[in-house]
Amino acid sequence: MDQIWKSLLFILIFVPALSWSDAQIELKSAPSTVRIGPVGEFHGDDAVEIFSAKNEIESFQVAVTARGGNLENLNVEITTLKNTESGEIPLAEMSLFREIDVPVRYSSPRAVLPPGWIPDPLAPFYDPYTGESFHCARWRENKMQGSRFGAAGFDVWQDQHQRLWVDVRVPAQCPAGIYEGEMRVTARNAKAAIPVRLHVWDFALPDGPSHENHFGGFSGIAGYYKIERNSERYQQLEDRYIALMAEHRLNPPLPSRYFPRTAEDGSIVMEDENDRQIAEFVHRYHLTNLEIPRAPFRDILGENRSKAIQYYRSWFAYLQKKGWERGAYLYMLDEPNTSEAYEQVRQLGALVKEANPGIRRLVVEQPYAQNPQWGALDGSIDIWCPLFAFIDESSVRRVQSQGDEVWSYSALVQSAPSYHPSYENVKNDNPPYWQLDFPALSYRIAPWLNRRYGVTGLLYWSTVYWGSPDRDPWDDPGFRIRWNGDGFLFYPGVDAGVDGPVASIRLKNLRDGMEDYEYFQILDRQGKQELVQQIVTQAVPTWGTWNQNPMQLLELRKKLAEAILQK
Repeated sequence: MDQIWKSLLFILIFVPALSWSDAQIELKSAPSTVRIGPVGEFHGDDAVEIFSAKNEIESFQVAVTARGGNLENLNVEITTLKNTESGEIPLAEMSLFREIDVPVRYSSPRAVLPPGWIPDPLAPFYDPYTGESFHCARWRENKMQGSRFGAAGFDVWQDQHQRLWVDVRVPAQCPAGIYEGEMRVTARNAKAAIPVRLHVWDFALPDGPSHENHFGGFSGIAGYYKIERNSERYQQLEDRYIALMAEHRLNPPLPSRYFPRTAEDGSIVMEDENDRQIAEFVHRYHLTNLEIPRAPFRDILGENRSKAIQYYRSWFAYLQKKGWERGAYLYMLDEPNTSEAYEQVRQLGALVKEANPGIRRLVVEQPYAQNPQWGALDGSIDIWCPLFAFIDESSVRRVQSQGDEVWSYSALVQSAPSYHPSYENVKNDNPPYWQLDFPALSYRIAPWLNRRYGVTGLLYWSTVYWGSPDRDPWDDPGFRIRWNGDGFLFYPGVDAGVDGPVASIRLKNLRDGMEDYEYFQILDRQGKQELVQQIVTQAVPTWGTWNQNPMQLLELRKKLAEAILQK
């Protein structure tokens, strides 16, 4: 019996100690276009090598894997990236995140990834507002300290991967060249480092997005945080979500608190304070699109029609005065799916045109009739916005030849409808779907797809729709159970210790696609449109047969950069 107790005591004391002391840290890098799960094999490299233009944010991932035992209390640091001749990219230009896995319990329709743990939210190592370090939850001094999804001080069990995400912001004035440094990972019982090499190309991206876009407002945060929309607390949070949206090359919505009051006849009264606030907002966040607010009157097709006309006319006159009219638009109606809704589009379109023919009228609808008996919408819409799968090239070209524009949007997992003009050819196609259980590349490829078809804008219905106030997307990311992650690209930061938003891997990939679009624009200005189309078509042969190889897209991006440098 004594021998048994001695054996048990040995197991309890020495075996755990050996499992910690024998552990080693393995570091492997991967590009931002792939998802790495918490377990299993993946392709990784022994060094980080990334390429970036100036005024661009480039990302990379490093997987921290425990080999030979468990790892405890890990912390991470990155050195400055130095060029022996040109200086350095300081730590202030780099942001470090810990990737968090969220549970996908039920697959989205047509899902590519199985149910399970999927990385998406990016918990920052440092508070973006105070600079303080975030730590994982620990029981210390008889109380719980740290955040549920704090980044620093994490543990990794044997043969599991903790993935890290890094954003590198390359300053607009950064000299071209190669910048080198390293990432260092230290545990209580082990340490390791991986070299980081950044190639900076000798051209710069503009401050704001060239690809037009609309990504909804932030009213959803009021319900989640249980605050009033007109409160100071709401305004503080709204400002933080706005700033992070703009950082990802998306146009944030103008806050309603900046809207001018309306006069008795319906026209706006733009006070100096309204003008100052709006101008500061546009310049601070590099807005390239401004949504004209909808007329705040009931029955604008009836008794308040003249007021609505005055409202839109005076708003557009103000935008013209400021030189912002080219990027302005009115989101006139959403998904008109009945004969009555089609007639409403026609009447609204006539009203807005009477207000000012220069106002671009956006309607979320494809440029072919859902039902021919409902009549045509030509002449009532300036910006057509079909779902990804509803895109029909001949219909796009037809309305563009009339002077109209076409944007695109995504919602749920919607394939081509039976009334698509080429339904038999596209019915089995799968455009990029924007759910968690699809490749991260689905987000980056969208601007490439748009370029392939001459589509000039991108729309999404919400970035903060988390459902009921009691639903936590960190634990339950399913929209109506089955559409995982639909309607949100931000996570509320409470569970990560952040008093504001937390970005997602999906949002980062979308940002990268918006940056890729800037490469197209630079080449256009150089007169190389045919080359752009040739390269884009390699990534996107057709809307439903886009190339899902994440490494090949990065090689095509390099070709774009090389073409830009060959002036």
